[in-house]
Amino acid sequence: MTQPDQNVSPPVPLAATTPIPAHWRQMARDKGFRLTRRGADRYQIMLACDRCGREHRSKRNVLMDHTPLCPHCVEDRWRKDAATAGLEWLRRDPDHHRHGFYRAGCGHTIRRQFGRVRKIARGEHALRCETCQRQREEAEACAAGWKLIGPAVDRGPNYRLYRHSCGHEQELARTNMQSERICCGRCGVGWATAPSFLYCMRFGLPNAQRMVKLGYSNNPRSRLHHQLMCSPEIGGAILRTVAVSTGRKAQSLEKRMHGALKRAHPEATIPPERYREHLRVKSEIYTADLEPVILEMLSALATNHTDQD
Repeated sequence: MTQPDQNVSPPVPLAATTPIPAHWRQMARDKGFRLTRRGADRYQIMLACDRCGREHRSKRNVLMDHTPLCPHCVEDRWRKDAATAGLEWLRRDPDHHRHGFYRAGCGHTIRRQFGRVRKIARGEHALRCETCQRQREEAEACAAGWKLIGPAVDRGPNYRLYRHSCGHEQELARTNMQSERICCGRCGVGWATAPSFLYCMRFGLPNAQRMVKLGYSNNPRSRLHHQLMCSPEIGGAILRTVAVSTGRKAQSLEKRMHGALKRAHPEATIPPERYREHLRVKSEIYTADLEPVILEMLSALATNHTDQD
């Protein structure tokens, strides 16, 4: 068998040796490119961008009928938009030409439309990492004794499917899970028979005025952060809580304590107009000098186990 001559060069494609018409070159110049050579076949040409100087392969009919886009300049723009939006450009999505993959500041990889990233860079949209969002929602559910399963099936986008510690699955509004204002459809009980707490809270309003509140709730932390304060700028703190067997018992004790405070310290009640813009409550707010009195009442209640009477 005759061996091929190793010194013989492969045949040069006929298209590569065919002269390039002058009007092709002129058309490329008019559109911001320099036609450097032909491509691998008669349909392909190589264009060098006037802006970046880099070369790319293009179809001849794209040059003739349209204005070519330099893929290098386009990718440079994607990288710039990503950096402005606080992201790191990774790569294009091979299955969707309008999407790319990015690394967010949290370290997670996200997939977004190029146009959406450009809007984020201009401040027209907020950036949200789906992985971090999922972790936040899982933590919210765990704190309330539930487990996040996933999106709600029968409710809107503001609802999620959760599983309670008893095993019951239920669709709940995420805002209610955040504030822990939820009740299990299987084992939950109403406020009147559920365990509750008497509490004393301190507030510091923007005008530097301090005041205290005596009240009851089955979840004082949720009551403070999600129901009472109108904005996070208000300084609020739970000073003391005392467990009570039922909500109805807590309500009775609270009324008795408010009656005693108002009889002994009628001047300590603050008019609602002084805190209406800052607190979502209409009464039973006292001046700060009543704080030790309320704390002493709660201590006495805890010591004497009044809630068990």
